[in-house]
Amino acid sequence: MKTNIIMKVMNIIFWIVFIGLCLETGALLVSLFVTLFINSNGAEDTYMGLNLLDLYNFNVEHYIGVASFSITLSALKAYLAYLVIKLFMKFDLNYPFNEKTASVITLMSHYALSIGVVAIIAENYANRIMRQGLTLQIDWGAEQFLFFAGIIYIIALVFKKGVEIQSENELTI
Repeated sequence: MKTNIIMKVMNIIFWIVFIGLCLETGALLVSLFVTLFINSNGAEDTYMGLNLLDLYNFNVEHYIGVASFSITLSALKAYLAYLVIKLFMKFDLNYPFNEKTASVITLMSHYALSIGVVAIIAENYANRIMRQGLTLQIDWGAEQFLFFAGIIYIIALVFKKGVEIQSENELTI
């Protein structure tokens, strides 16, 4: 009984996270287009206080690069949240170890790894820009997502093994 309530609450929380990340991605996209085509002062308050106006004034290509990394990471995080929602839709507490659940968890680990790799690339790109004298106050979160990817991958392996054991047990009954 408590587990069902917790699962429903977690599902609602991840829907909120998913919608928030979609809004963030959209806001970053709109900000990029407004800055490039309408008003360059749009870079001053890109999203949630992120000020990239100095970067825009320094070099428009670097601004586009940093904004593109931000948009890409936000979109990947939104898709990861969608995969969690998809997992909630496929997860059955009575029959937890099934192929669909294991495949969604494996896909989640791959996307978490992708986010970590893109964040490392973005971090290195930002460090290269900062060596030219600019300051960027962006936390890309690469290490956290790589750690997260490892944990999810281990869980995916456990679920795959659970599917194997469960199917062997069904064959022996």
